[in-house]
Amino acid sequence: MSDGPARDLVGTVRRIDSLLDRMGLNRGDVLRVEGEGGLSYASGVAAQEVRELLRGERLGGPGPGVDVVEARHRRVVERILFLRATRLRAAADGSRRAYSLAEIAAGAGTSAQWLDKMIKTGRAPNLDHAAGIAGFFGEKIEFLVAEPAEALDRVLQQIHKDLLERTVERQDQDLRRLRTAGPAGELDPSLGVVGYATRALADVPDDTAQPLIALIESVARRSREERAREARAALETAVVHNDVD
Repeated sequence: MSDGPARDLVGTVRRIDSLLDRMGLNRGDVLRVEGEGGLSYASGVAAQEVRELLRGERLGGPGPGVDVVEARHRRVVERILFLRATRLRAAADGSRRAYSLAEIAAGAGTSAQWLDKMIKTGRAPNLDHAAGIAGFFGEKIEFLVAEPAEALDRVLQQIHKDLLERTVERQDQDLRRLRTAGPAGELDPSLGVVGYATRALADVPDDTAQPLIALIESVARRSREERAREARAALETAVVHNDVD
């Protein structure tokens, strides 16, 4: 794997972490690795590899003596098998099962015999058939051919986009709500410093106000976290003193 995809992925993770911090969201919930809809499911990358990539580790390429083209073929076939194992068909009784090779082949415009041979030999299909198989499972051909870091970064980029949209929308809602509020003295005390600051910026254009509000949110949150740590430390000290007494 080249350094480029890994470097891009690390940058995407860093930007996601920044948004999670601003929104007060749990990283484990947003960047869940396993299960349906998790990062492994969405990218086609094995769960252990996903964890390594999230830690910034650089995955090794094909081992010594392994042909690069052969490794790419094997990756495509493995991704097809991954799709078959994870994109299950709902049955009438509510159970779920894997699609048969005949069902996949019909959807991809080929034959079950050819598909079975492809899996057994590890030889990837041509682009048209690969696109047909990916499309059968609701994916694009990139799902089958991308290197692990590229495949995972593609998913993370979408998560970052969604988080960014949610962040902007929340800030817009705060601005709209506070602009319709009464004078500063009538604001709900529960709004705290962020609410008062937002009210003060009510007449400032959104593209200027939003970054300022985000900064104030971050400072206020870290201040609360610091006070919580100090409170815990004070409590632990008191418990120790009581034990000594």
